[in-house]
Amino acid sequence: MPSIDRIDINGAVVGSHELADVLVQDRVSVGLLHQVVTAELAGHRQGTASAKTRSEVAGTTAKQWRQKGTGRARVGSGKVSHFTGGGVAFPPIPRSYAVKVNKKVKAQAFRMALADLVAGGTVRVLSGASFEEPSTKKAASILDKAELERPLLVLVGSEEIAALKSFRNLTGIRALVVGEAEVQDYVWAKSLLFTESAVAFLEGGSGEGGEQ
Repeated sequence: MPSIDRIDINGAVVGSHELADVLVQDRVSVGLLHQVVTAELAGHRQGTASAKTRSEVAGTTAKQWRQKGTGRARVGSGKVSHFTGGGVAFPPIPRSYAVKVNKKVKAQAFRMALADLVAGGTVRVLSGASFEEPSTKKAASILDKAELERPLLVLVGSEEIAALKSFRNLTGIRALVVGEAEVQDYVWAKSLLFTESAVAFLEGGSGEGGEQ
C-alpha cells in the first residue's frame, strides 16, 4: 500500500498514512490524462459567443444600385457580410463544448493523477488541525512550516467549511471540497495536502476521486 506522511499543525511528520491501493494506479498514461483534462476544461467553457447572419440583421433587402453601368461590382442586399452593418458569414452561435468521458476512464484518470503526486513524495495528510472559524493566518503558518511546494492543492471534507475558507485566499493554492476536485486540479498541483476527513472520503469511495 502506498504510504504518505502525516503532519501536525507545526509541519512536523508525526506518522504515516497507508492509502488504499484502489486510490492509486502505478501505470500513468499521459494520453488518458490529457483526454480527461481537456474534456473538463471544455466543459467549463460558456459557449455564449454569438453573432447575426445576414438573415438576422436589421436592414433593407433592396438592390443597392442598378446592375450595369455604374462601374462597380454587382450587388444585391445591403445586409451582405462585406457591408458595414451587414451580417457575419459563418458566425459563432451559442453551443455546448461539453465532451462525454466514460465514467471508468475518469475514475482511472483520478487514480493516475494521485499516483503521480504520491510517487513524487509531495502528498501530506494534515492531522489534528481544527478550524473553529476561518483563519488565513493559521493556514499560512501551517503551510510555511510544512514547506510544501506550490502550486498546492488543499482538499478538505464537505463539513470543513472554516478550513476551506482559511486556505483558499492564499497565493498559489487551490482549496476545494474533496468531492468537487477534478483531475485537472490534481494535474495542476505540485503538492497535495489532505485533511483526515478528505482522505476518509476518498477511501470510502464516496466520490469520483475514490471510485473503484
